[in-house]
Amino acid sequence: MVEELLVTARHNYKVDPSLAIWSWEIPVYLFLGGLTAGIMCFAAYAVLRGKSAELPFTHDRFPLWAPVALSVGMTALFLDLEHKLYVFRFYTSFEPASPMSWGAWILVLVYPLMLLQTFSVLRRGYPALAGWIEKLPFGSAALDISEDLRRPVAALVIPLAVGLGIYTGVLLSAFSARPFWNTGLLGPLFLVSGLSTAAALALIGSRLDCEKHFFTRADITLIGIELTFIAMLVINLSTGAAQQLETVNMVLGGDYTVPFWLWFVLPGLLIPIVMEIFEMRGLCRFSLLASLLVLYGGFMLRYLMVEMGQVSTWTDYAVQFDPQLLMRLTQ
Repeated sequence: MVEELLVTARHNYKVDPSLAIWSWEIPVYLFLGGLTAGIMCFAAYAVLRGKSAELPFTHDRFPLWAPVALSVGMTALFLDLEHKLYVFRFYTSFEPASPMSWGAWILVLVYPLMLLQTFSVLRRGYPALAGWIEKLPFGSAALDISEDLRRPVAALVIPLAVGLGIYTGVLLSAFSARPFWNTGLLGPLFLVSGLSTAAALALIGSRLDCEKHFFTRADITLIGIELTFIAMLVINLSTGAAQQLETVNMVLGGDYTVPFWLWFVLPGLLIPIVMEIFEMRGLCRFSLLASLLVLYGGFMLRYLMVEMGQVSTWTDYAVQFDPQLLMRLTQ
């Protein structure tokens, strides 16, 4: 029998192992949640500004994509739950200090408004689907009411969509035990990334040149802001505590350097923004490829953030104590 001395109960590999339990489901949920927030924001903007002629796809057809994306994301989140039958417990109370509780209740508010937003333009964007709904009991009345409430619903959608987009980042930053997540920049970063991926998706779906021009210009701005936030994140971690400095070394020469810079930043941000700038100046047409790369970059951002955060720790057991002191204590 080998006796071991446990000097501390915190940050000890015997007691506090590294968190490595989230798989693909969480990045998928975070990506689709942010994408949904972006879709809702742009669709609401088109309604409030009366842009049905300039942004017909965004105004009439884009809203239906939001509930589809969020439903797929929620399915991925449900698959990740260990005790799936207890999901209702999220709604038995509200914890103001818990980002997860905030997110659960935001989703309860988002879903009905998202459906109202979709129904309000269904006759314009998807007449065949609207015709099928009108055959249902109260279907025609539901569409009429949604159309009457189009502008008030759009006004309510924007703050809730912003909250949904920020929540997907705050959910990670709330884990203060993980230094890579312990920053207030993740919420704004994920919100801007969600808007950028929504703009890229709109570029794929839109047909009018003026609408493509609007989203190309918007995406260039959003990618620029996203790059700024990423630079701020790296600088913030580089000037933080010793363990944060050790954590940021994962992307500055460590194991995640190649995935972060060559798999995410280069193809997901830098190449698309250059392509879109060229397209804005009429030098070439890269809108489809650039949009696909932006969507890829949005997913890779969430995937890498989840992976790197799980392997980061505040204190390494090997460097927490003087090895010679431990040897004397165990003799």
